[in-house]
Amino acid sequence: MSKKHPIVAVTGSSGAGTTTVKRAFEHIFYRDGIEAAVIEGDSFHRYDRVAMKAEMAKASDEGRNLSHFGPEANRFDLLEDLFASYGDTGGGKRRYYIHSEEEAEAHNARLATTLNPGQFTPWEDLPADTDLLFYEGLHGLVVSEDADVAKHVDLGVGVVPIVNLEWIQKIHRDNLERGYSAEAIVDTIMRRMPDYIRHITPQFSLTDINFQRVPTVDTSNPFIARDIPTPDESFVIIRFKDPEGLEVDFPYLLSMIHDSFMSRRNTMVVPGGKMGFAMEVILQPIIERMMDARQV
Repeated sequence: MSKKHPIVAVTGSSGAGTTTVKRAFEHIFYRDGIEAAVIEGDSFHRYDRVAMKAEMAKASDEGRNLSHFGPEANRFDLLEDLFASYGDTGGGKRRYYIHSEEEAEAHNARLATTLNPGQFTPWEDLPADTDLLFYEGLHGLVVSEDADVAKHVDLGVGVVPIVNLEWIQKIHRDNLERGYSAEAIVDTIMRRMPDYIRHITPQFSLTDINFQRVPTVDTSNPFIARDIPTPDESFVIIRFKDPEGLEVDFPYLLSMIHDSFMSRRNTMVVPGGKMGFAMEVILQPIIERMMDARQV
């Protein structure tokens, strides 16, 4: 951990709501004039899209499990190296994983390359003189046999819906946006489950703050759900690992976030539609104190 070069890691699987928390941080950074070095978790996958398909087929033939959740498909060592380097010097190297044609066009124009979706950009130096490193992805607080990423993180934020809601979101996204069949999506969920249990779930015990969306409608069979519960059909459970250490002012938060309430001494509940607002109200003073500590 580093007061001079702090690291903020947002961890959650795809579709969990990490986009909402990323947008909340962007608003905070903009209002406070904070320059962040942004790191995308996908960029530390071990294989590009074509190679990953080949490796998955090979693993299947050999009776092994391989998924983007586990260490065999990721470079946890390089992610830890980046966090350690940034904490020490404020520098390091990053790359990007290209998700779409639009991203390919932007990176090709920037780098004078001819990359396609599913490929990585070359490694490049982080911008100089940034105020903090902001990571968003699957493994911001991962601990494995060969790497301990979590020990370098100054503020860890988990974003995780209850698992049935997470499955509903994945099923709908993969079916509508990617054209996958219901059977293929269920096979993917089953294949990923061992790695999810071993490498994703434990991170949420290491985070400083967790945001967990819980629907107020029936999601008991996610495989037949016809639509995704809306934010207004949900509550968000916000758990603080150490409220005193984070200087959380619960009376202020309860007064600012309408219809919120405490469910435990370190846990508050807010309406799902207030999730983005709650994140900004909670996280902004924490980030500002981190920036003040850099000057000491």
